[in-house]
Amino acid sequence: MSVSSHTSLNDGNRIPVIGFGTYAPETYPKSKAEEATELAIKVGYRHIDGAYMYSNEAEVGRAIHKKISDGTIRREDLFLTGKLWCTFHRPNLVQKGLQRSLEALNMKYLDLFLIHVPVEFQVISGKQISWDGALLNSSLPFRNIFQAMEQCKDAGLVKSIGVSNFNRRQLELILKKRGLKYKPVCNQVECHVYLNQEKLLKFCNENDIVLVAYSVLGSSRDVTFGVAVGCPVLLEDPVLNGIAQRIGRTPAQVALRYLLQRGIVVLAKSYTEHRIKENLQVFDFQLGEEDMKSLYALNKNMRYGKMPM
Repeated sequence: MSVSSHTSLNDGNRIPVIGFGTYAPETYPKSKAEEATELAIKVGYRHIDGAYMYSNEAEVGRAIHKKISDGTIRREDLFLTGKLWCTFHRPNLVQKGLQRSLEALNMKYLDLFLIHVPVEFQVISGKQISWDGALLNSSLPFRNIFQAMEQCKDAGLVKSIGVSNFNRRQLELILKKRGLKYKPVCNQVECHVYLNQEKLLKFCNENDIVLVAYSVLGSSRDVTFGVAVGCPVLLEDPVLNGIAQRIGRTPAQVALRYLLQRGIVVLAKSYTEHRIKENLQVFDFQLGEEDMKSLYALNKNMRYGKMPM
């Protein structure tokens, strides 16, 4: 593997094996996303992962256009991911949700578009649920949403479509959907040494679906969404640190390399300059079999993002 390595998707497109994640807790200024994305592209990342829900697509888009303007990249050199948020979970709103992201990014197309969460909202006690003041749709299966995303692909607005945060049962509902035109190319889920997703990875491999991992280095505390509250800090794990110290690498590099060697696409996220650079330096070493076994044994089936909804 190298920084330019890609994994083939089931629709014939390819995804870089390492990407730069742009999510940050609300306490971070949005301008940080622009600065970090610009630096990430400068040092070699060619896979940028974003989402409508992150509320920083305009900043990410500006960073990308700066690097296009200065000749660092061409648009076709970049793999850009977006995600459909819950407020667009009605088939006739899917393309509108996509268009809103494209406008914020100032892009004509996305390389990958995902259903962000597999939520089917229902009426509870006669009241409809709202999110940030926007009315959510009641009892709409995400199978219908995926069909609307297929239409976005046919329209040339996205090159590939997939899902995020789906479990096996939810993936099967789409895979067994009558009239399915395109299989999901990937499933983006939380995955790290404390949550190795072995069963889900096996199922995805059997169905030619790429597993893309987020929170690969653990997660920043985000009180707003209850992320990582009360959880151990992954990068402080003594086994992980012991391996890193012995081979002269950072714990983050070892954690990333562990997932890459399992055939998982990883999203590295940091707003710190030296860490953005270090996280990309994972292609000039390999973990031995014993180290892989030791890291595998750390699995706790522990989630930083519990998603109670």
